[in-house]
Amino acid sequence: MTPLSNSGAGIRVFAMRAFAPHWGALLALALFLTGGLAVLDDYGAIQDQQAQRQDAEANLAYLADGDFQAFLNALYAEHDKFYGMAFDIPLLLSERVFGLEDNRPVYLFRHLVTHLFFLVGGLFAYLIVFRLFGDRLLAFAAMPMFLLHPRLYAHSFFNGKDIPFLVMFAVALFLTHRAFKRGSLSAFVLLGAGVGVLVNLRIMGVVPLAAVLGAQTLDMAFARGRSERTRSLLTGTAFALAAGLTIYALLPYLWADPVARVIEWWTTLSDHPHKVSELFRGTSGRSVEFPEYLPVWFSITSPPFALLLGLIGAASVIAFGIGARKRALRDARTRFLLLLAVCFFAPILWVVVTGPNMYHGWRQAYFLWAPFLLLAVIGLRRLAEALGRKRLRRAAYGAAGAGLAAAALSMASLHPNQQASFNVLVDRATPERLRTQYEMDYWDLAMRPTYEWILRSEFILDNEGRVSSPAVYSPQLDILPSGARAKLRISASQDALVAKRTSISSEFDAPSSLALHRVKAYGNTLTTVERKMDMQAVYEATRNIEPAINSAFDFYPMENGVALVKEPCAPSFIRDQAAHLWNKKLYLYRDLIAYGSAFDGKCVALIPGLGHSAGRFRFVWQPELMDDREAREVVRRAREEGRLLADAAYEARLVGDDLVYIRDQCDPLETERPFFIDVIPERSSDLSDSRMRHGYEHVKFSFHPNGAFLGEACVAAFPLPDYPVAGARTGQLAEGGGALWQAEFVLDQEPYRAAYETVASRAPLARGVFDVHLSDGALVYAKESCGWRDTEARFFLHIFPDRAGPQGERGASGFDNLDFDFFLVGGRFDGKCVASVDLPEYPIVGVRTGQRSPNENASWTAQFRFDPEPYRAAYLESADEEPLARSLFDLHLRDGALVYVKDQCEQEDIAHRFYLHIVPERADDLPSARRDVGFDNLDFDFFLRGALFDGKCAARIPLPDYPVASIRTGQSVGGERELWSVEVARGDEALRP
Repeated sequence: MTPLSNSGAGIRVFAMRAFAPHWGALLALALFLTGGLAVLDDYGAIQDQQAQRQDAEANLAYLADGDFQAFLNALYAEHDKFYGMAFDIPLLLSERVFGLEDNRPVYLFRHLVTHLFFLVGGLFAYLIVFRLFGDRLLAFAAMPMFLLHPRLYAHSFFNGKDIPFLVMFAVALFLTHRAFKRGSLSAFVLLGAGVGVLVNLRIMGVVPLAAVLGAQTLDMAFARGRSERTRSLLTGTAFALAAGLTIYALLPYLWADPVARVIEWWTTLSDHPHKVSELFRGTSGRSVEFPEYLPVWFSITSPPFALLLGLIGAASVIAFGIGARKRALRDARTRFLLLLAVCFFAPILWVVVTGPNMYHGWRQAYFLWAPFLLLAVIGLRRLAEALGRKRLRRAAYGAAGAGLAAAALSMASLHPNQQASFNVLVDRATPERLRTQYEMDYWDLAMRPTYEWILRSEFILDNEGRVSSPAVYSPQLDILPSGARAKLRISASQDALVAKRTSISSEFDAPSSLALHRVKAYGNTLTTVERKMDMQAVYEATRNIEPAINSAFDFYPMENGVALVKEPCAPSFIRDQAAHLWNKKLYLYRDLIAYGSAFDGKCVALIPGLGHSAGRFRFVWQPELMDDREAREVVRRAREEGRLLADAAYEARLVGDDLVYIRDQCDPLETERPFFIDVIPERSSDLSDSRMRHGYEHVKFSFHPNGAFLGEACVAAFPLPDYPVAGARTGQLAEGGGALWQAEFVLDQEPYRAAYETVASRAPLARGVFDVHLSDGALVYAKESCGWRDTEARFFLHIFPDRAGPQGERGASGFDNLDFDFFLVGGRFDGKCVASVDLPEYPIVGVRTGQRSPNENASWTAQFRFDPEPYRAAYLESADEEPLARSLFDLHLRDGALVYVKDQCEQEDIAHRFYLHIVPERADDLPSARRDVGFDNLDFDFFLRGALFDGKCAARIPLPDYPVASIRTGQSVGGERELWSVEVARGDEALRP
């Protein structure tokens, strides 16, 4: 026999030994592969597939040229820099090898590869069970149990994120059992590399990473002797190093600053920044509002027989773990079974307790199926063992087989919409109920069979033989054959079909009884195809009705929905428009072209099923937004070329004549509140007559159509008026009035910078939240560390004129009111705030100023006189004399006047009103109006009768010219609570004139 024949014989022997024992599993795998190939072209596509492709291209370009900024700019979303490319880069390179460029072959190739990878997961489920128990029948059951999960099976074609992570989780579990059993350094290095790839695919790969490290720590704790402890330390260290190096090598974003960026990676992706509100148990909200979100979704979408077996298996593993002794934990199989329980329950517990952001059901947690499936197999084994007799054990396996058959039949009945599958734990019998409780159609996948029906039916053809279809969802259209795509056109004509999503619309879009075609799951409509209603008739029906709301369209509540009318209007308007409808329960999105038509210079739409009062809804009109690349370019220009004007909830930057708003963490619902800009022109003559008295132009605008979303970030751009602008205040309006946030800025900061530098070295006239200075006939307000909240409250400014000055219309108040908004007369720069207010030209005695909170209470007050010299003289003249009385202030009598002095004086000492009651010796000397109370009232505000200077204060009040019997004076708060008081009684000769 020749060496070659010997070699061939050796290969045959190896193949027999390796594969012959598993021929059943390989045959089953081949059958699953055949079935997958048969249905490969039945499933739709999702936007994530193009996003992943774009991110892979960005990573490859970064590896080639090292341009980090270009890498960030090219990503589909900003947080995508944290997504590893261990699956997507090989996929993209394979596309290039095969020369795939058109969307359809690209989608189908990705579907094929993702599904093949899913089948690999089934193979590893088989291998794990076989290695655990050496039972071929049990292992054979594991493969179909892994693969025949209806939702996972559908996702195995189009979900290139969560399915690869699930499969890699199964691979990591296989490598974990292998490493536990062998205990060799090489086995733990290979396990570390596998877990590193897992973490690269999704951040939740840290679960087996932490579990293995915990197991190695327990090994060291239970080790018998130094050699075992050292071995556990070495294998654990090798595992950790291999995992860390793999993670680092496969995630380019970490390379420049690994420690800081790993922290950023975890804080960002442990609570996904993409916030989504969706329907859950009949209520619209985010997953963080529902602690039960993950357990409920897992329970109502997984095969019931698997749920039962999984619970049995988990209970038996946990019970054994609780009762196990230390030596039992040293057993490789025991430790692995406990690790399965940890890998399943720990993530669920973490989600329930911490409430991270999840959406689209439990797809981010599909990896849980790998440990749960293995627990279910253990449950099947425990159940068979408990039944004892061989015949009963066969019955248990038969029941499991029946469960698998039921899952397969359920998948077949829903095909190709298994993404909408639910089990018997929810109400699937009541028509149209399930879709009012849960989101059903992931990424509008049911639109593909809807389009295929439209194309087959060819109800409406134009002169080019094309079918009019107003609602086109790009991924579902792109995966159709090119000839089919060419036959679909967008139409705003009255004779078009309506192809629309229904599954996400809940009670507000009940499926029409006139539908030509429906795609359903369990009697719940996912999509409908209808003939568009006669919009001319809808228009005529609104002619004698007053609109409930005037907006981009006029809003008319009708018996069968809501009519929207705009005139004049062009077809392009309705073709490019969408509507966001919002009430306290649901946030809805509508393509208007699916509900309306343009004709005779009018646009008319009827949105059916909205039989609610107009007041419950807000409408926002959204033309086609800038695409992601355009939005990224706007952000790039704003941050590289634009000038930062304000930084509040949004960054406000000036780019050319546009004001650009940028927010890194953006909630789509928050963008629904209107934005406003109060624009201050350099020339007041540029304002309209109606705005002249306000001093600024008030502009409101919506985020749509002026903005776009970039993953969790958002950007909006709004043009400033074409006249010269001095400054502005901007923000968002709260629902009940007021501002959610606001920021003020001036385009030319130099005048305010100059005003600040002029007064910075001077002692202020008064101190409050702001220091108040006098400079060149103006009051200057300055604050060194200042934010927008310091300036949002309105300022009050009361000017007390000299008695010889004009009285105007001030009436009994005795002062002129020059209240102002900071942003009209002030600016912010370098963290400082400065405002400058010109004073009147007439002689002024004093000023009172400060700010008032929304409830009109003063948040701070400062008051002062302009000429302190007479009071400084009165203070110096009385300094060496013994006072008449002492209290918070010393009282002196000089030249027929009562003098109040205080050596160490602060603003708060003079903030409250002084009272001064004069009791004459003869009652007849009192004015007639005062004779009943028995004293003359000379109460006063200190800042009108005194002055603060050099840390001292003095006031001077002339006494009446009649003989005085006694004086009582002091300060009170609100005329009630006394701060201090003194009384100078009869007999003091000093009181006599």
